[in-house]
Parts: sequence; structure tokens; C-alpha cells
Amino acid sequence: MITEQNCTMLCDFYQLTMGNGYFRTKHADRIAYFDVFFRRVPDGGGYAICAGLEQVINYIQGLRFTGEDIQYLRGKGIFGEDFLEYLRDFRFTGDIWAVPEGTPVFPSEPLLTVRAPAIQAQLIETMLLLLINHQSLIATKANRIVRAAQGRAVSEFGSRRAQGASGAVLGARAAYIGGCSGTACVIADELYGVPATGTMAHSWVQMFDTELEAFESYCRTYPDSTTLLVDTYNVLKSGVPNAIKAFDNVLKPLGKRPKGIRLDSGDIAYLSREARKMLDEAGYPDCKIVASNSLDEHIISDLLSQGAAIDLFGVGERLITASSEPVFGGVYKLAAVEENGVITPKIKISENVAKITNPHYKKLYRLYSRQTGKAIADQLCVYDEVIDDAKPLTIFDPDYTWKKKQLTDFTVRELQVPVFRNGELVYAPPKLEEIRSYCAQQLGTFWDEVLRFENPHKYYVDLSKKLWDIKHSLLDSEGRGEDN
Repeated sequence: MITEQNCTMLCDFYQLTMGNGYFRTKHADRIAYFDVFFRRVPDGGGYAICAGLEQVINYIQGLRFTGEDIQYLRGKGIFGEDFLEYLRDFRFTGDIWAVPEGTPVFPSEPLLTVRAPAIQAQLIETMLLLLINHQSLIATKANRIVRAAQGRAVSEFGSRRAQGASGAVLGARAAYIGGCSGTACVIADELYGVPATGTMAHSWVQMFDTELEAFESYCRTYPDSTTLLVDTYNVLKSGVPNAIKAFDNVLKPLGKRPKGIRLDSGDIAYLSREARKMLDEAGYPDCKIVASNSLDEHIISDLLSQGAAIDLFGVGERLITASSEPVFGGVYKLAAVEENGVITPKIKISENVAKITNPHYKKLYRLYSRQTGKAIADQLCVYDEVIDDAKPLTIFDPDYTWKKKQLTDFTVRELQVPVFRNGELVYAPPKLEEIRSYCAQQLGTFWDEVLRFENPHKYYVDLSKKLWDIKHSLLDSEGRGEDN
């Protein structure tokens, strides 16, 4: 976590009222299974990137009600003393399975599954959703922006526009998972190892009597990493010419080369092309051009299609807030209950078909072609099903069941891994750099049609025949809506 604050009380009040109710009924120790999943990819994309698991682990390990918490709840006047005593000794004793951070994921897939006594499983709902929703949203947005940059580095610049400190710091972490090369946020580097980068603001240039003096002073201070902001006054008439003079006057005698110049306003496509010509003619073809100023994946794509001579991008507010669609939409739904070792599937029915849940304690598999190594589809199965890749497998669209495909030359991987067992951590979280590399490697297993920005190919998340039968049996028995 970015602070030592105990987040146990960061929950919705109904989780406590329900917990108190469970405590007074036979449901207090009843085992419940909950899934965290999302229904739609932000920005109309073809996939999302799962992130936030490390913070979930930290939260679960720190679950404790303090004396002040108990006193506050007592003051609400609706909780019994026996329940408050239960909370005083509260610990998470359940099981959690999760998709590793950096994994490309799709709607309806359980990113995280909780198996725990009902009170425990209900209590952790809000924080799990907060952590998974936020970082998955930013990692997904960052990856769209990074892919738009077509191999050029993208640095996250959004701290000052983020929704609060946690949004800035964990947003920078998630952006790095999604493929950003670094961040302007120093504490994200200190805590998580996201490389912090940065040079100067316009105020540096304004502080000196002349732009040239400002540039030369910066060159003398940072001769090995000089990048100058050239749009304080006039990019082509003073900014770039003065940068070249500073390079000639200060760096060249030292045998040093400039790292770059930065454009933060104006017609960046035109200015970058003209600046590139000026730098090349002055003998600095290796001097990079950095662009910033309210960029996103669409603007970056347009700039590059217009021939902009940009080598690196700094992206701020539209990344750190995912401003085009700032809600990931993950939900936490009951999938099954267990008593005396018997698991009973549960389903939520809605007039909105998209809100009908997939019941039961499930496994999530990803199927790959042996020939290409590319992902073919994902399949949700009942927990006791095992896919044998040595045998043919028929998969089908769960909505249009006549659409079938038989697989014969494929491999299979179970996506969820055990994280907690009986309240004990059994998972070793990888380092952030490893998560970032894993994310890039996993994206390489998908066809470009799934990854494109506009009208991406729908990647199928199928149900096994057994799970499909269970779901439709529940639909038939429970009814298909209020009017039936």
C-alpha cells in the first residue's frame, strides 16, 4: 500500500449490516464463493489488462478492526456486542484465487475468486473492487496508448491531475504494467521501482533573464541528461535555436551530446517536423524530440499518421484518469455457497441479459494453437472439470450455441492461481518489472485483430457444456425475469 493506513473500514456500510445479519443466522459460517469480473472492455477495446493483485494481498494481510473502529460501530447503535467482539478478533481465513497481474482478460471472466465464510467474503468486497477496478483500468488505458505510439517510449505524466494520492501512485504502477517506460511520479519509483523521469518546467526558463541563459545553465547542471523545454516563448524562432546554441556553447566543449528537446504546446506535428530539420542541420540528429500536452491514443495515432517527428511521448491526465471512460465496471457477485462439502451454484437473473451471472465455483482456461502459439479462446468450466489437450475439444458460443469449433492441436493453461489458502498467503508476487514483461509477452499471444483500436475482433469466452447446462437449468428453475 502507499500508506500504512488500515483500510479495513474502507467498505460499504451494507457489508457490515449484512455481516451482522449473517452473524445472527445460520449463514454466519456458511462458505460463499464470490467472483470479481467485468462486463465490458473500456473504450470499446478488444481486451483489458488485469492489475492490482499485489495491493489486494497487502489489504487482506492487514485486515484488522481497531479499538477506534469498534467504538465507532458501537456508536451507530445497531450492532450487537457479540458481533462487535467478533469483529475485534476478525481475520481473513478463506481462500483466494486470481489471474496474475499483467494478464490480458475479457468480459465475464473471474479475475479473482473468493471462497470464505459469508461475513468475511462480504466484508472485503469494496476494497477488492476498488483495487482491481482502478489499476486494471489504468493498465488497459496505458497499453492502448503505448500501442498507439508504435514502439516509441511513453512516460506517464499525470500525477497532478489524478484523483488523489493513491490514484497518482498506483496509477503510475498500473501504467508501467501496461507498457509505459516511466513516470514523473517520484514516490512511484521509490515504492515500486517505476523509473522516474523529468527535466524542467516553463518556470525554469522564465526564472532567467533570457531563454539562452536558462538553457545553458541547465546544460551545465545536467550535461549527461540534457532535455530542454523549447516552447516557453516561440518554438521555431527562439526555443530550438537557443537550444542548439546551448548545445554548441556548453555540451560540445565537454564532449557531451544532448538527450532531447520537449514540445508541450502548438501544432506538434508541424513543429516537430521543423525542429527535426533544424536539429539535423545543426549536427544533432541523435537529439530526441519529446511531445506532451493532453495526449491520448487517438491524438498520438493522428500525429504519427501526419508524419510527426516525435521519438517519445509524455501522457498525463488522459492516461492517469482514463478520461475517455473512467470506470472499469468490475463487479463482485455470489457464484455459489457450500455446506458440509456440498457446493450449490447461485445465479443472478436480470432483464438486462448482460447482467445474468455465470454460476458456480469455476475454473478459467486459455486455449492456444500448437502451430501458431496464438490464443484461440478462453473457456469457463465447473471447478472439477479438467481439459485434456491430448483429446479433441469442442467449444461453442454460449449465446449462439450453433457456432461450434473442434480443437485438436492445442495446449491449455489455467489462468487463475492460488493466492490465499485458509487465510495464509501461498503466492509469491512477482517483481513489477517481471509483471510488465509478462504482460507484453502475453499480448504477443493474441492476433492483431483482437488488439486493434476500432471494431476489434471479439475474443470468445465460452462455457463448458457442463457449466452451460447448469446455468440454463438455473435459469429455467428460477424464471427468466419478473414477468415470467
